[in-house]
Order: sequence, then C-alpha cells, then structure tokens
Amino acid sequence: MLVRLSIRDIVLIDRLDLEFASGLTTLTGETGAGKSILLDAFLLALGARGDAALVRAGEAQGQVTAVFDLPPTHAAHGAARAFDLDTSEELVLRRVQTADGRTRAFVNDQPVSAQALRAIGAELVEIHCQHDDRALVDPSAHRALVDAHGGLAGLAAETRALHASLQCARKALAEEEARVAAARAEADYLRHAVDELEALAPQKGEEALLAERRQSMQRSEKVAGDLRDALAAFSGDHSPASEIAAAARRLERRLPQAPQLLEPPARAISAALDAIGFAEQALEQALADADFDPRELERLEERLFALRGAARKHQVAVDDLAALAERFSGELAALEAGEARIAALEQEAERAAAAYARAAERLSAARRAAAKKLDALVDAELKPLRLDGAHFRTEIVSDSGSGGPDGYDRVEFWVQTNPGSRPGPLVKVASGGELARFMLALKVVLADRGSAPTLVFDEIDTGVGGAVADAIGQRLARLAQRTQVLTVTHAPQVAARASRHLRIAKSAANSATGAGRKAEDGRVATRVAELAAAERREEIARMLAGATITDEARAAAARLLEGAGGA
Repeated sequence: MLVRLSIRDIVLIDRLDLEFASGLTTLTGETGAGKSILLDAFLLALGARGDAALVRAGEAQGQVTAVFDLPPTHAAHGAARAFDLDTSEELVLRRVQTADGRTRAFVNDQPVSAQALRAIGAELVEIHCQHDDRALVDPSAHRALVDAHGGLAGLAAETRALHASLQCARKALAEEEARVAAARAEADYLRHAVDELEALAPQKGEEALLAERRQSMQRSEKVAGDLRDALAAFSGDHSPASEIAAAARRLERRLPQAPQLLEPPARAISAALDAIGFAEQALEQALADADFDPRELERLEERLFALRGAARKHQVAVDDLAALAERFSGELAALEAGEARIAALEQEAERAAAAYARAAERLSAARRAAAKKLDALVDAELKPLRLDGAHFRTEIVSDSGSGGPDGYDRVEFWVQTNPGSRPGPLVKVASGGELARFMLALKVVLADRGSAPTLVFDEIDTGVGGAVADAIGQRLARLAQRTQVLTVTHAPQVAARASRHLRIAKSAANSATGAGRKAEDGRVATRVAELAAAERREEIARMLAGATITDEARAAAARLLEGAGGA
C-alpha cells in the first residue's frame, strides 16, 4: 500500500509530506483548494504525462515521491524486475519535472523510463473518477476481472501455455511443409544434378593435380625436339666420343714412356668420355620422360574442362563439387524423410489443438459460472446506489474458430439501466455518474481479487446525496477492509465513514504548510492536515452547511460520525 507521499514545488504545493495507512482515508476541502493538484502530482509519480505547467512558479523543477510497502510476491516487483530493476519490500517511485518540460523518473533511486514507471505504477494504484472509465472500456480487462473473481488464474495460465504449444507446433509444421514444397519443386533438377555429379565423380584437389599434369605435358612437348637434337650431338656419326676414345688409346700406349707428362691429360680425357656417357644417358632419360601419348593429354583436358564446366553450371569452385553432390543427395533424401516428418508434425499439431481445445472449453465453462455469480453479486450492490431498476450482465461470446492465448471468449460487461430499456455495453449505456457507481459496485465485489493495493476514488459521489451518498460511503468503507482506499469527496456521508480524514486548504503568505514551511513572497500554498475528532466534526459540518456553519450542522455532523462509527 501507499505509505508516504512527498511533493515539492508542484503548482500551489511548495512542500508537502503525507503519511498514509490502511483503511479508508478521505480528503476534503473547498473547491479550488488543491485537491486536483494533489491528484495530478500523485499521477506524475505513477508515470503520467509530464507538463512544465506543473512546476511551481519561480522554481526550476518540481518533484514527487511515492513510497509503497509491498509483500515480496506482489506483481509490482515482477513489473520492476522486467525492467532489470532491483527491488526490496519497499518501492520508491520518484518523478522530477523541470520547468523546461523535461522529466526524469526513478524507482528505488534507479533511473527508469516513463514507460517503465507507468508499468510499475499500474500494478500499485488504480485511480477512478466519474469520467475515468479506462478499467471498464477494454473487454480484455473485463475477461481478466471475471477470471480473477472465479479464481481461474491457473486454468487461464494452462490455456495460454497450451496455446503457445499449439502455435509452436503449427509453426514447425508450416516450416516443414514450406521446405518440402520447395524441395519438391526442385526435385527433378536435384535428381538430374545428382546423376550428373555422380557420373562425374569429382574429387577434392583433383583440379590442381590435373592442371599441373597438363602443364607438364605441354612443357614436355615443347622441349622434346631440343632434347632429341642434343642427343644426336652425342651419338651417331657426329658424336665426338669415338675420336676422343682413339686419342685416349694413343696416349695410353705412350704413357710408359713419359708417365709424369701424359698421366694428367689421360685422366682428364677418360673423365670427359665418362661425362659424355652420363650426358647421353641423361638426354635419353629426359627424352623418355618427355614422351607421352597425345591421347592421354586429350583425355586429361576433357576431364579438366568437364569439371570446370560443372563448377560454372552450379556456381561453385571445382573443389566444392564433391560436397555439392553430397548436399544434393542429402536434399533428395530429406525430401523423402520430409514427407514422413510432415505426417508426424500434423499429428503433433492435432494433439496440441485437441489439448488446447479441451482447456479452452473448460475455461469457457468456468468463466460462465464465475460470470453468473459475479452478475448476482453486483446486482445486489446496485439498489442501494440508486440504480434500482438496473441490472448488470457479463456478456460472453465464445468462438472456437478464433481462439487465442486467453481462450475462446470475448467478455464484456453489459448493463440495463432502466426497466424496459435495451441492455448494452457498460461504457456506452451508463452515464458518467452511473458508470462511477457501477464501477464502485464491481470494485466492492472484486475487492480482494483483480485490484491494485491502493484504490483512489476522485469525487465519484458528485451529483448524489443523502442515502445514495451514505451507500457509497458504506461500500468504500467495506472496500477499505480489504485494500487501501483514498477518496476525494464533497459528500459528508462519505467523509464520515473514513478512518482518517485529511483536509486540503490554501494558505496565504507566512501561514504554515502541511510540513511547517512558510509560503514565501506572498505566494499561496496548498496545505494538507489530518483532522482530530473535533476538527473533523467541524469540517463535516462545513460540508453540510456551506459557508456559515450552524449549530444544527454541527449536530448533524456529530450524528453522521456517530452513525458511521467515526465519532
């Protein structure tokens, strides 16, 4: 619940610190005292749209801080954690509004966006007035209220989970069907490509080996003639070997006659003959190596051109042809497997649809039962609120063909405001005052379910008085037994039912504000004070009598307080 509200330099409020407790707290004051300013400041702390006009004249900025004490399991903590915020049992929402129009927001002194502040604030406070029908306009909110009243959170969560599973199953089926359909469209091409590549049987690295062999053969063809010419110079009639050998033999015969002189040239000539022999052998071997079958070169070039042609056709590198053949074969195999997988996914989707349908039907039946009880309870609250001939009805339209995460049902609150009139949607049929009273009846019935921990009612008793105002006060007091209720009111019957009474007033220069600070420079400031018993009787007497408070008004105020248990 809200435990503290601090306001600095907002419109007429210069400095204000208010403590709050559980139960029903009422705020009263004359028109123009600043009740709407207080509410606007509170809304700013909850994430409402900022406005430079909210900053008190002459100040650079205004600030509002709202402190809430909550159990660790409260949804507001979850909303904060969704924005990566650290929380404790206490949540402190702070908003700074500058005079140039900019705002800054903080949760537990951690900077946040206005969007995050609004999301967290929505879990903490509901503010209702005659024209504030936000909680009653959206049919999805109506469905959530019926679920809360019926205790259907578990069944609703199961239905959402089964719907998510159904969506996943349908998505998987659709993706597999699309993949198989695409593969089917290319099946003939894939089969032809696989046959072609299997016949070609490409090997990784084959292109480089073939290209190198081809270049070698082409080079050999060019040098073979030179090798033959060189070999002819070392053999046949033109070979110098025979003449050199004859000269060597003549020197060998003369060697004994002059060994020292002839031995060196004899050895050199012998070495030359050996070298000529080695050269001739090398030429013969090179010529043998250079020799190749031209048909082999032709076959090699045909293979190389075939590989490169296939690579161009499929727009891949030659070395990737083998992998491409495997991929195409895999896609053909997957096409056959895909047909079987589609059948399995269809069965899975059917099972998911059946499970979702069962849960949605159970949820729909439970909603109708909960709605029937809700209608009776709300109807019982209407007569005392001067809605004697009115009836409340929860309209549930179920369509199994358009099921969603929340089931088959479209839920909307309908009312019949007068006997014989046609029932219709609450926000279209009820007037502003009727709408506020219908909302109050709903909140009383749903007080412990589907409500924020703090409810604020802003002058929902406008235009009514007497017994109706007293009935509104009774219901606000009942509501406050289960949740914190703050109400701004002009009805003394409502004010008398409160457990705490705050009076809002404007002070002139040099008069004390709610926090004891003096208004400066003659400016007017709004102050808020908690009233003791005697002050409370006087305030209710003012609300009864107007400007001139009579003894009769004071006596009537005392009777109101005594009757309400607030004396």
